[in-house]
Amino acid sequence: MAGLLSVKAIALAAVLAAAYVSCAAAEQPGAADLDASAVSYSSAWLPARATWYGAPNGAGPDDNGGACGFKHVNQYPFSSMTSCGNQPLFKDGKGCGSCYQIRCTGDKSCSGKIETVMITDMNYYPVAQYHFDLSGTAFGALAKSGLNEKLRHSGIIDIQFRRVPCNFPGLKINFHVVDGSNAVYLAVLIEYEDMDGDVIQVDMKEAQHRLPLLRPVQLIRPTHGQPRAPASCMHALWPLCCLRINHSADRNHLPYFIFVFCVGSRSLRCRLSGVICGVVV
Repeated sequence: MAGLLSVKAIALAAVLAAAYVSCAAAEQPGAADLDASAVSYSSAWLPARATWYGAPNGAGPDDNGGACGFKHVNQYPFSSMTSCGNQPLFKDGKGCGSCYQIRCTGDKSCSGKIETVMITDMNYYPVAQYHFDLSGTAFGALAKSGLNEKLRHSGIIDIQFRRVPCNFPGLKINFHVVDGSNAVYLAVLIEYEDMDGDVIQVDMKEAQHRLPLLRPVQLIRPTHGQPRAPASCMHALWPLCCLRINHSADRNHLPYFIFVFCVGSRSLRCRLSGVICGVVV
């Protein structure tokens, strides 16, 4: 499944979506020092430990979602090859959709074959410095033929991982307006960025004024299941606003995607290098 690579997504800080913890996890123990080698693109393999959760042949969460806000992770392009990440991988939501190749060789049931998973959820249970809490499907995919269930019975295994660029053949960048958005509250997921790297900054423009978003990526756990955002992030939207997205990697020397969202409609228009493509949400 090495051809299956990740979604990159960002929940805009000026307008935030609720994030729900669906992994069997402990509370976050505090801010961890992030190891740059774990989140940078490199050919070097790093050690980690893996567990699994959910149905043996499932996508992880019972609702096929996760804390990152993705939906239908049991379907293409996720195809159930998903994982929770601990803090150095999840990064308070900034790691959502990151692509990682993984392999296991320490267990007799391991095939040693490289598989690709994406971070769609979080788990802060202290298993190891780097902890992948895989879907049952992804965990079983690391096994030799016919030994999927035997490997799952191992529970915790040693693996190796490395980050890889994201690529979704046949898919273009997508803007998904999250349920609950309205005239004063907008939450957008930017998905399928292909190989453009991390989203490092998003600006929102209303009329002639541009507002830099202070926190490009933020996922909130509400106290009673209701989406909340800081007061400074709540404001009335003009009928027309633009978002400017700056990526860490830019293959085509086009640092920004420009898209227009019309409040009150059910359509989103994306402008990329002079090309307009409609996306129904």
